[in-house]
Amino acid sequence: QVNLVESGGGLVQPGGSLRLSCAASGTIVSISAMGWYRQASGKQRELVAVITSGDSPNYADSVKGRFTISRDNAKKTVYLQMNSLKPEDTAVYYCNAWLRPRYGSYSDYWGQGTQVTVSS
Repeated sequence: QVNLVESGGGLVQPGGSLRLSCAASGTIVSISAMGWYRQASGKQRELVAVITSGDSPNYADSVKGRFTISRDNAKKTVYLQMNSLKPEDTAVYYCNAWLRPRYGSYSDYWGQGTQVTVSS
């Protein structure tokens, strides 16, 4: 069984920073891309940032220059450093991984989500 567990969400004032973490656990053979999505109330889930196994990152235009995605392959963990946060960044943030478990083929896996609220 594979699990993705996020941490690091919370309440922060505009202009502040938060760091999200997501650790993958279970019988995993290989992890390809890892990323973060978010879903604001009443809106569709959207891609925030993704990083490939070769450490090549891609960002949504709305977060470029403010957010940084990174990963630690040894720890099977992906991070999202969020700076200069704005109220419009408020959402539930979900971790995603495209990985291959011991018994199976590459598939999408999701974390349970962590709430990020940017408000004064």
